[in-house]
Amino acid sequence: MIFFPAIDLKDGQCVRLYQGDMEQVTVFGDDPAGQAKGFADAGAEWLHVVDLNGAVSGKPVNGDAVESILAAIDIPVELGGGIRDAATIDLWLDKGIARVILGTVALKDPDLVRAACKRHPGRIAVGIDAKDGMVAVEGWTEVSAITALDLARQFEECGVCAIIYTDISRDGAMQGPNTEATVELARAVSIPVIASGGVSSLEDLSALKKAGGDILEGVISGRALYDGRIDVTDAVKLLAGAK
Repeated sequence: MIFFPAIDLKDGQCVRLYQGDMEQVTVFGDDPAGQAKGFADAGAEWLHVVDLNGAVSGKPVNGDAVESILAAIDIPVELGGGIRDAATIDLWLDKGIARVILGTVALKDPDLVRAACKRHPGRIAVGIDAKDGMVAVEGWTEVSAITALDLARQFEECGVCAIIYTDISRDGAMQGPNTEATVELARAVSIPVIASGGVSSLEDLSALKKAGGDILEGVISGRALYDGRIDVTDAVKLLAGAK
């Protein structure tokens, strides 16, 4: 399993939100590139980046910060937030993003996801953010009538390389991940699933590994890294080791 440190960007700063609420924000730093380098130097093999302003506005907002991150590190970066058309997908992949994460558009324009997978094999991931099992979009400001599983199954045959599954109720709350729902989704679809939301300790990582180490691709954590609850080096070693 891969450990993905997360950098959430708002107004050019590294932040974390509480349950996706843009008004409940904690700022952890104003040097995204420096933060990214610190994660890479600690042994991270991937980096997970989200443009929070972009997720709400529907277009990239923190582009300068993202480019500074790409210039600072050599490890692959996955990026989500505000990527909702072919031109923006192409733009970021051309700039060096390893894979883009399509969230809102996956629900509202699934054909765009399928077309992107054909143009960029292995570089398109789908972000499924769920509240009580239902997909939330537009920066988590709207909850749909579609279940996370139903959405995931739409993309099984088109070449999506990963699903990033986030339980909104756990995100930023430091209450542990929704391990049961995450593993249940991973076992129900053929696309690799990455767990996100609420991972706040090495114990949480161990629980996810024990429950789904044979099927989950990896785990994302953000706030716990900034609070000092999880050490990146320890997390990478824990998930990479034998089950």
